[in-house]
Amino acid sequence: MEMILRNTDYALRLMVGLARHGGQSTVSTRQLAGEQDVSYQLACKLMQRLSGAQLVQSSMGGKGGFRLRRAPEEVSLLEIITAIQGPICLNRCLVPQTACSHRRDCQTCGKLQELQEMIERYMARVSLHELLGDSGVWNERR
Repeated sequence: MEMILRNTDYALRLMVGLARHGGQSTVSTRQLAGEQDVSYQLACKLMQRLSGAQLVQSSMGGKGGFRLRRAPEEVSLLEIITAIQGPICLNRCLVPQTACSHRRDCQTCGKLQELQEMIERYMARVSLHELLGDSGVWNERR
């Protein structure tokens, strides 16, 4: 089973691509989709979700497109993942709405909860800037 869904992987690539363009101007969805090898229709849907999560800013018009709302250092991997697929959950026993009859006495649940927390802390620490690596370019808007 995949923890990171395919659409989330595509959204991560789109965000990295957007960050590589810097913060000076907008980038069209068509251009981003082509550069990141994501279908245009899917890229449109993903960019709208990222916009709804306040991770990217859209502008309309002939020179419209998207750009990051914040510097790549300020955007976490966890934020991007959650924007596209919702919270990651290792096991349904960790979902608050699930009423597992074994939860109170289950040693497995406790260890899975610890692992869940470690994963979330790690993803919250990894920034979009780190995903850029050495190939990244970011010129902050002023």
